[in-house]
Amino acid sequence: MGQCDQGRLSAQAGLLRSALVPGEIRTLRLWPVVLGAVLALVGLFAAGVAADSATGLRDQASQLTQQNAGLAARSRGVVLELYALDSQLARERARLVALRIRTAEVKAELAQATERLSAARRSLSATHVALARRLQLLYEQGDSDPVAVVLGASSVSDALDSLDSLDRAADEDRMVIEQAHDARRNATRLARALRSKERALERFAQQAKQSTVELEQAHAQRSAYLARLAGQQRLNAAAIAAYQQQALAVQARAEEVSVVSPQPTSPVPPGAAGSTMTVTATGYAIHGHTATGAPTGWGVVAVDPSVIPLGTRMSIPGYGSGVAADTGSAVQGATIDLWFPTLAQARAWGRRTVTITLR
Repeated sequence: MGQCDQGRLSAQAGLLRSALVPGEIRTLRLWPVVLGAVLALVGLFAAGVAADSATGLRDQASQLTQQNAGLAARSRGVVLELYALDSQLARERARLVALRIRTAEVKAELAQATERLSAARRSLSATHVALARRLQLLYEQGDSDPVAVVLGASSVSDALDSLDSLDRAADEDRMVIEQAHDARRNATRLARALRSKERALERFAQQAKQSTVELEQAHAQRSAYLARLAGQQRLNAAAIAAYQQQALAVQARAEEVSVVSPQPTSPVPPGAAGSTMTVTATGYAIHGHTATGAPTGWGVVAVDPSVIPLGTRMSIPGYGSGVAADTGSAVQGATIDLWFPTLAQARAWGRRTVTITLR
């Protein structure tokens, strides 16, 4: 190889080792010179990167599908709970209406009993007044003493008739008074029982009202929870569609690149197949394009091209399969950067020493 060719290769290697951040869009000043080599490398690993990226996206879509199935099962359970709450709420509302109707009836009965009690009291008072007048009249006529009646009678028959009249009058007065007392006692007893029943009905109605309010609150809470589940299902469905669309786009892009990419003219093998290398692996989660122009995705590994040539496939313990498809200023020597879809996953990986197998 002449000095000119050696200088060109040295310049290309220097460009590939330039200060680049993993995941950003790379711009090489001598891009027209290295375009053929880069496209050749893309042809070697684009299918593998696309397969890993598409698989990762489909896995995420599958996880969301499973999550939606769980949400659907929970939604069915909530719907059954709502049916039960509807039934309980209908019973409590019917019970509350029945209690209010019965309370109104008891109040009407109490009003009637109160009226009867007032009538009994008036009757008893009138009876007392009538008895007082009768006694006053008997006293004024001098007929209240049985001895005087006997002595003043013209015959035995008149005396017996007068005494019998006094007895009948006394019996009638006694009976009227007893009836008035009985009516007052019954009316008082009935009014007391109705007031007690009214208080009990009001207490039961209050309990039924409180139970109805609690059931309505529980129904509203479960309805809101069901709406949240439905909203989460809609969001998941949209994410599933987006993941599937992205997976198809990544796969189509990889197929397009593999078709138009020429075969490499002078590939640089990383070593014998199955050789191992101990490196320091760091996780990152920047979205964009790699140094080769391919989109970032699962399996994209940033390497030092002077140590691991671009396009080299490898197996990373704890991560899986990867392809050397990116470079970076911090990736120098026996170090690699591994792409993760989220920052949390990249932080969970952190920085660790692993022994990779080159293929």
